Amino acid sequence: MALIGCFWYVSWMIKRTDEWNTRSIISRWAHVLERIGLALTGGSCGLFVAAHIARADIGLIGSAVAVMAMMLYGAAGFYLGVDLPPAPPDHRMHEPLRHGLGSRADVVELLSAAGTFLTAVAAVVSVSSIVMDETARVSTAILVGTGWAIGATMQIAAGIIARMPLEDSATS
Repeated sequence: MALIGCFWYVSWMIKRTDEWNTRSIISRWAHVLERIGLALTGGSCGLFVAAHIARADIGLIGSAVAVMAMMLYGAAGFYLGVDLPPAPPDHRMHEPLRHGLGSRADVVELLSAAGTFLTAVAAVVSVSSIVMDETARVSTAILVGTGWAIGATMQIAAGIIARMPLEDSATS
């Protein structure tokens, strides 16, 4: 019964496709707060991964500038890649799938999701290592840092691709 209620709720959720200038003041502020929260989440993920790498004493992350750079990169990843603009209305393929694996919007969604997953896993591993006061191994720290960097890059790429205007091949 609860499962049916969940599907009913999802079908009645508000879907925002309005242009920014047609939204209410409350809706605009909610969106700004959401984006700031996403950026803070990405920054904290970068901070935790930087702290984990610093504990391995590799020498890569020792300065405040390197830690700040990781925090800003993580913030950019979550800001751009987690809250993607709405996909065009015709992005869904009709059943059955005949050609290709999906549209550009589907690729962007996969890039964003995979990037978010990688950065979150790296942050969880980093935080758990710090909380359990484990000595970070160099190989693990490099693996976690690389996974986090790849994930944040995927998020940024997804955000940039989603915000690029589509080229109209019919007019060229």
